[in-house]
Amino acid sequence: MGQPVRDYLLTLCVTAAVTYLLTGPVRKFAIAVGAMPAIRARDVHREPTPRLGGIAMFGGLCAGLIVADHLFNLKGVFELSNEPRALLSGAALIWLIGVLDDKFEIDALIKLGGQMIAAAVMVIQGLTILWLPIPGVGTVALTQWQGTLLTVALVVITINAVNFVDGLDGLAAGMVCIASAAFFLYAYRLWMGYGIEAAAPATLFAAILMGMCLGFMPHNMHPARIFMGDSGSMLIGLVLAAGAISITGQVDPDLMKLFEGSEREATHALLPVFIPLVLPLTIIAIPAADLVLAIVRRTWNGQSPFAADRGHLHHRLLEIGHSHSRAVLIMYFWSALIAFGAVGYSVHSASSWIVFVIIAASAVGLVLLLMPRFTPRAPHWANRFVPPRYRHRGAEPESAPSSSYGEKPAPMAAGAQQGPSGAQMGEEAVERAPVAVGVSGVNGATAIGARSRFPDRRSIDSSR
Repeated sequence: MGQPVRDYLLTLCVTAAVTYLLTGPVRKFAIAVGAMPAIRARDVHREPTPRLGGIAMFGGLCAGLIVADHLFNLKGVFELSNEPRALLSGAALIWLIGVLDDKFEIDALIKLGGQMIAAAVMVIQGLTILWLPIPGVGTVALTQWQGTLLTVALVVITINAVNFVDGLDGLAAGMVCIASAAFFLYAYRLWMGYGIEAAAPATLFAAILMGMCLGFMPHNMHPARIFMGDSGSMLIGLVLAAGAISITGQVDPDLMKLFEGSEREATHALLPVFIPLVLPLTIIAIPAADLVLAIVRRTWNGQSPFAADRGHLHHRLLEIGHSHSRAVLIMYFWSALIAFGAVGYSVHSASSWIVFVIIAASAVGLVLLLMPRFTPRAPHWANRFVPPRYRHRGAEPESAPSSSYGEKPAPMAAGAQQGPSGAQMGEEAVERAPVAVGVSGVNGATAIGARSRFPDRRSIDSSR
């Protein structure tokens, strides 16, 4: 095989394009079939929004696999390994369960059972953990039952971690895209740098996962026009877990031939052996931390671990004063810092400057986290080129039509409310009430009314 960079890029672009083009029709389909539930107590959006975005993402997954199967440098992945077929089988099952949940709200235990069955389907077809690189011990071979249990556990944890973090517009898709980008760099280095062809399936899975997320994000960024739902969050969680399983338990560390030289050199060279064990944990570090905190919090309060609430990390960011977009960007920042920091350290483990860069970036992240009400302002000359939220408060257009700023302002529409100044509604205007399903006039973010610009920031324990 040659250098398949262009083939991977083509696969990623096709996956993203198919996902993007399918999301619009899927949105209309979701509205038509009524897959648009009412606002729940834990939701942060103000208007009912269609779900079933996972249908478009699954279409992108299938398109990416089909294209890769016909490319010269990637078709060998399908000839030498059964892992792509195992992934497609498990993804189809988990996607079907997610579609049913988006439409009919099935029980949490039923979904858990479906996740375990999907993982078992992949194990039966060969996508399983065969051995583990353990620091201080070496490569430990696993029995069939040990490998199966560990594989199922990793799949279930990853799926639920991604599902738990899917609470803000564009959050889950962006975090998984960042994680898959870091994972792609590491897997590609193992394949091309060390000549380990067993890392090729994981590299392909990461490229396709990036395409799925990038194609869906334009429709899902705040204010979202469609949600991925459980059909999407469980799907991308399973694909992420499949890549981690493939490269962690299928790639033999002995093939890297890193056990030569002095003891110190061997210590640094052995780090890429153990990174496959650590990297999947760093990829889902933020969602996994949210998952653990949610289970502890709900159990401590005497609730079921599967009971929904408004205590997730992204909800906390909103409560302390961060805007919706800022909360999402903060979560992006920490995900990128952890994932790319681990990959960078695996490449240059002997370079201490990487540790200092990570520490400095962490300090910057903490400062941003503690400044929720800081809003960047553009220079005066750039006021006309940036959104109103980033303009200086005293800035006004140099010239305005007399119809808008004359002595007799145009009358307000019936039912409109005046802001604090009695004229126009500014940033402190009264929040709009949620629009009920069935209102005529299909437009805006939810296809049932104009999209609201004002997020709802009630307390965590409050109900709608």
